Amino acid sequence: MAIKLQDVLAQAFAAEGCEVLFTLMGDANMYWTEAMSRQPGVTVVNARHEHCAVAMADGYARATGKVGVASTTCGPGFTQIMTALAIAARANVPLVVFAGDSPMLSSFYIQQIDMAPLAQATGAAYIAVKSLDRALDNVREAFHIAALERRPVVLSVPMDLQKQAYPFMADYIPSADYLPMPQRAMPDPAMVDRLVAMIAEAEKPVIIAGRGAKLAKARAPIEALAEQCGALLATSLQAKGLFEGNPFALDIAGAFASDFSRECFAEADLVIGFGVGLGAYTTESGYLYPNARTVQVDINPRGLWQGLRTADLHIRADAAGGAEAITAALKARDLRRDGYRSAALAQQIAADQPDTKEFAIAPGVVDPRKAMLELDAIVPKDWDVVIGGGHYLGIAMTHLRGRAPERFHVVCDFGAIGNGLPAAIGIAAARRDGKVLLVEGDGSLLMHVQELETVRREGHRMLMAIINDGGYGAEIHKFRAGGLDPSLVIHGRGDLAGVASGFGVKGSTVTGLGAMSGMFREHQASNGASLWDIHTDDTVVSRPYRRVHYGEA
Repeated sequence: MAIKLQDVLAQAFAAEGCEVLFTLMGDANMYWTEAMSRQPGVTVVNARHEHCAVAMADGYARATGKVGVASTTCGPGFTQIMTALAIAARANVPLVVFAGDSPMLSSFYIQQIDMAPLAQATGAAYIAVKSLDRALDNVREAFHIAALERRPVVLSVPMDLQKQAYPFMADYIPSADYLPMPQRAMPDPAMVDRLVAMIAEAEKPVIIAGRGAKLAKARAPIEALAEQCGALLATSLQAKGLFEGNPFALDIAGAFASDFSRECFAEADLVIGFGVGLGAYTTESGYLYPNARTVQVDINPRGLWQGLRTADLHIRADAAGGAEAITAALKARDLRRDGYRSAALAQQIAADQPDTKEFAIAPGVVDPRKAMLELDAIVPKDWDVVIGGGHYLGIAMTHLRGRAPERFHVVCDFGAIGNGLPAAIGIAAARRDGKVLLVEGDGSLLMHVQELETVRREGHRMLMAIINDGGYGAEIHKFRAGGLDPSLVIHGRGDLAGVASGFGVKGSTVTGLGAMSGMFREHQASNGASLWDIHTDDTVVSRPYRRVHYGEA
């Protein structure tokens, strides 16, 4: 039997290192998916929604650093993934989506649609396979773009072309052989001299590190620089945990900052960003440090971003290499400053609390902040924590502590909800050890609740903590802040534990504090997945929301 293009393409994907394929099959991708299932070392995960297949691949890529692989059929199967593609593009996640396309030679096909403009509008790259001769080159290009540019790529292959006999010898060279060798971008010495002069004048410097610093593994060189110049340390949301354990670390900058951290930023006279965009959220649109001069050290510095001037000085450099060069220049000039650092300030940082405001809690529900602290205390620090988008994000990211940055996976890059569960499945598929905690909202869970069946079918032992305030929490608080009735977005606390049980996942309801420790022991002993429906008081407003929407100082 002659080998077909679909088989050759499957072999190429396996040669590219694909170990897990997340898919939902239809006419245009099912035969290629079957060919993938026959590749040695490849696991096929069948999602229950196309969006979730891509979101799972997104989570897998975030957890492993590899190129995630997903697949959809054409037409309505493809249009379902626009949000997932946009999330991956905004988060610089490397993905390749094998999108089966409508047949080229059919006079009419009901699911035909022009996929290119849809994919490109999300920020994804689009490559159309149009001939047998170029098919393997197209696969190589897709993986090359995904890895080098760190963004999703859609590879469309017409279904009738997939079924054609492949007439050539399949001699495939993977994209890794063509990727440029990783190199550290070092800063211009003249720019370093300018920053050194600014440091020499600074009394209260602060360093903010972002996702670029996290990817560059720049903790040690940035900490060395901070010690040399007397700077406090902070991170963007996506680099949370990078300086965990450092006595002069303020946790997350911006709207997520504690009151004390915000006071420190307000007094700063120099802010240096490493691998961070310094956009609206991280800087509170520039109001976080109104009296500071700013410097951005980044491999791709931008003077204007999110409508803001990012910095007074931009230095093009890798976060680690840039920090090392600046520290070396300070030492060469025998310049060392105490700056912001003192034993008394370290004690204040150690005693700082993320949120101390008191709320009256109704019977039968819990304060979500205290529930988060209880959850944080019982879940080991080596677990991966997946957090979706919504009001509870501000509580989770300010109350979860003591974890390495690579253990946090925040999938809120496009401001979309409903992505936590599929991302957690992708991360669980990468880890295969059951050490995955999902923190998700009730409304978000219900968007893709069908994937609980995937959790059970795949045998993931993950723990899902659902912050159930009985509605869409973000809208509840925004309505209240604007003096409107929030009843339109309050739908009640349905029996999520019962829903989970219906999918074969152990469900439990939490209506009081103190029970989670025993529940966690039961979860560990069960060797299966658990969903905790945590009923929270919807009057508790997170610190970020109180500041942004209620105008609280």
